[in-house]
Amino acid sequence: MSYIEGVDRQQSTFFPATLDDYIREDNPVRFIDAYVDHLDMEELGFSHATLKETGRPPYHPTIILKLYIYGYLNKLRSSRLLEKAAQRNVELMWLLLMLAPDFKTIADFRKDNIEPLKKVFREFTLFSKEQDLFGCELEAIDGSKFLAVNHNNKAYTRKRLQERLNAIDEKITEYFTQLEKEDQKEDLLPIVSGEQLKKLITNLQDRKQQFERLQQQLEQSGETQVSLTDPESRLMRTGHKGNDVCYNVQFAMDAKHHLVAEFDVTNDTNDQNQLSRMATKAKEALAVDHLAVVADMGYYKETELKQCRDANITCYIPEPNKSNNKRLGLYTNKDFRYDAEEDCYICPANHRLTSRTECLKNGKQMRFYEGTICKSCHLRSQCTRSKRNNRRIERTGDIIKNM
Repeated sequence: MSYIEGVDRQQSTFFPATLDDYIREDNPVRFIDAYVDHLDMEELGFSHATLKETGRPPYHPTIILKLYIYGYLNKLRSSRLLEKAAQRNVELMWLLLMLAPDFKTIADFRKDNIEPLKKVFREFTLFSKEQDLFGCELEAIDGSKFLAVNHNNKAYTRKRLQERLNAIDEKITEYFTQLEKEDQKEDLLPIVSGEQLKKLITNLQDRKQQFERLQQQLEQSGETQVSLTDPESRLMRTGHKGNDVCYNVQFAMDAKHHLVAEFDVTNDTNDQNQLSRMATKAKEALAVDHLAVVADMGYYKETELKQCRDANITCYIPEPNKSNNKRLGLYTNKDFRYDAEEDCYICPANHRLTSRTECLKNGKQMRFYEGTICKSCHLRSQCTRSKRNNRRIERTGDIIKNM
């Protein structure tokens, strides 16, 4: 028995293997190559799609686009990592025709072709729909926080700016106090000289002016935050990690093959205002008359649900329970069943809560339902803490809340 032997590196071959021999027929890079080649780079608006008469020859935009798509599929995001992969990856050597762009060319391509890259995504969505890869019936909407190129200490909210200004004022007062003490006790050797204190005060005053300019910028723009390095990013809550400066990336994913139908990037710190916008964009991208969407309770907002309903979009979203009743061991609105025919609610004791009055509350038309025999009900202690009033429920449209 012997080991499996490789090929001698110095061995010459009469018929050298072609690069194409190393790429199997079912390799995904063959699809990337065919798909990008059929795109009209000029119509999509890519830079260098039309050659100029003079200047240094550029790479064809299809070459860099193929590199980016390959990087996306293989989790290679950095332009430097893509540069290295193009030099040593056989699949990329085949895909790029042995070309190896440097990292700056790769980075500039993404920077200079933001809108064309978005159009490529939409083109792929249409192509996937033509291939019957989208179910076009049910979409799942969710968001993810992507870290920005901005340190947390370089992002300021109104509250943080005011705290920094207050801290600077306190420090300046402290330094002035030390200066006065130094003048009074000239015979003692100070820990910090007067000149050093004056320099520290000057530095603090400069920082104070900078924070005041940022504060004025927030007032003029109406924004709640400002980021110094990456201006469009915002400080967001990122679950168990606390707060980080991020972008909120929204996705609408089709249920059939889990393909992304639509995406967008926002700097809103939460998902409450994203539902109708993302659902409408997905509906338009798929070119359907009706669409159903699912999302978590972070997307639950009455006005957003109404806009979706008006756009013929059905939403399946769990309603957040903001009542303290469950924690107190009392019945919540989930325990009451609505009877649409009778326009009333059926309580756990099988009694009715009927419509009593309507009014405008916070700009919304509200209808109030109230029980009639709650005072004598044997489940009263499990239903309400009120000793005199009956159990009440308020309703706006299809949304129910506890009172």
